[in-house]
Amino acid sequence: QVQLVESGGGLVQAGGSLRLSCAASGRTFSRHAMGWFRQGPGKEREFVAAISGSGASTNYADSVKGRFTISRDNAKNTVYLQMNSLKPEDTAVYYCAAKYAISIGVLTTNYDYWGQGTQVTVSS
Repeated sequence: QVQLVESGGGLVQAGGSLRLSCAASGRTFSRHAMGWFRQGPGKEREFVAAISGSGASTNYADSVKGRFTISRDNAKNTVYLQMNSLKPEDTAVYYCAAKYAISIGVLTTNYDYWGQGTQVTVSS
C-alpha cells in the first residue's frame, strides 16, 4: 500500500512558477513509476507528466512540454513537478499517482495509487 500526499499548490499569476511535491509512504518508492495528472473544471482528468522508478525516463503531455519538469528524489520518497510559464489553462487540481512497475504510464488506469490533489489556480 502506498499513500501519496501532494503539496505546493496555490494561486499564481500567468507567467509565474510553482513547484508541486508529492510525498510517498512505503519502502518501495524506487520501484514505482510516478505520474502527475490534472483535472480542470468540467474536464476529465488528464495526463501531465510521468517518470520511471529510477528517474531515467520521463514523458510529458504536449501542452506542458518545455514548461514543466518532473523529477524525483528516491532518498526522500518524493516526486516533484516544477511548473514554469504558467497559463490560465493550467488551472486545475493536480494529482500525484503511483504504479508498481518499471514502465511509465500515461493513462489514469495505469496507476494504482492516488493522492488527494492540490489546487493550482493561474490568474490572467
